[in-house]
Amino acid sequence: MDLDDRGQQPRFLIHDRDSKFTHAFDALFRGEGVRVIRTPVRAPNANAHMERWVGSIRRECLDRLLIFNRRQLERVVRDYIRHYNTQRPHRALELQAPDPSPPVHGNPAPTRIRRRDILGGIIHEYEAVAA
Repeated sequence: MDLDDRGQQPRFLIHDRDSKFTHAFDALFRGEGVRVIRTPVRAPNANAHMERWVGSIRRECLDRLLIFNRRQLERVVRDYIRHYNTQRPHRALELQAPDPSPPVHGNPAPTRIRRRDILGGIIHEYEAVAA
């Protein structure tokens, strides 16, 4: 149970008390050494970080696309997650990305900006390019 290619194992699983999260579901994660935390009853703000992320992906991505199948949905979510973690500015991080791409060493004053369209042009990423 690794996350991405980083070789990190999750330490916590936080979920609400929905009936779809059975004891067998929790036991599966506990068996892997993951601590399962259930949010309090009738406390929608208890998992505010995840609610914020779900709102972001819906507003910025999924509400603008027509998804035809699971494979397409997985590709779209994977591309958005990469954008969210490496390019998208976050206010709490002083407008930096959580996992920014390494800085380009070279010409300190690039003269051109390159735009890369993500998800068919719904999202744009920009990077400085040395002339």
